[in-house]
Amino acid sequence: MKSIDLKPVEALSRAGEGKRVGLIADTHGLLRAQAGAALAGCDLIVHAGDIGGLEVLQELESVAPVLAVRGNVDVQPWASGFPDCRVVEVGGVLLYVLHDLEQLDIDPAAGGMAAVVSGHTHHAVIEERGGVLYVNPGSAGPRRFHHPLSIALLQVAGGSLGAEIVEFSA
Repeated sequence: MKSIDLKPVEALSRAGEGKRVGLIADTHGLLRAQAGAALAGCDLIVHAGDIGGLEVLQELESVAPVLAVRGNVDVQPWASGFPDCRVVEVGGVLLYVLHDLEQLDIDPAAGGMAAVVSGHTHHAVIEERGGVLYVNPGSAGPRRFHHPLSIALLQVAGGSLGAEIVEFSA
């Protein structure tokens, strides 16, 4: 495991109690209206890669501020400025964001991460391992692999996390 430098950590203001974070991944250039509607009211949106085009992020920005990481299909010049992983602080907790969980090369618990957010598999998952919440919001773009279309919502309040998967039809 490599050590991680937690600086710079991107932070969402701690003002007020409770933050709602929308998690989205694998849009592959398509932001469905249902995904945008499910993310309405979020304080922040985190895109876990395979964005597929800047227009997706621009549309998401109309809903809430967006932070994104590059996925394996984001190889065009527009994506070169996006990191492969990032640490985000929300409401006093740290989220480690990357596209492919198989590429996780830190110990998130040792790094103080409350959650790991990933995409890539198009399969929505919420599970706790070793005191860390692992969330894959599934895919909100073109339907692939017979998985439902989905996003995830993360609620951060008082240093605690809660997550739910929101499925929608095409």
